[in-house]
Amino acid sequence: MSIQDPNCIFCKIVAGQIPSRKVYEDDDLFAFHDIAPWAPVHFLMVPKLHIPSMTQLTPEHERLMGRLMLLAPRLAMEQGCNPYPDGGFRLVCNTGTEGGQEVHHLHVHIMGGPRPWVRG
Repeated sequence: MSIQDPNCIFCKIVAGQIPSRKVYEDDDLFAFHDIAPWAPVHFLMVPKLHIPSMTQLTPEHERLMGRLMLLAPRLAMEQGCNPYPDGGFRLVCNTGTEGGQEVHHLHVHIMGGPRPWVRG
């Protein structure tokens, strides 16, 4: 997928124009460590396609979002989250300004590890 917003920081990260600590990459998804982590494990997963938020998803994105949701647990474990049920992780997807979204490119935060966390 190549449709990107030239002014979007996450599009620039996906394109390699801004450095990141990559966790995972395939043709459709990119995951990277958060620059200001709230938890011992904290990374973001974004579609490479610029989708501003959850509200812009359409039925054509169903496969992409399904893949993201199935990939998140695997990456969480690979990054150091402890296994379910005593361990686990949190998925957070802020949507819109009132929902706390700061970067308007759909992204999911994956956070986990022993508590207490800095935030969340």
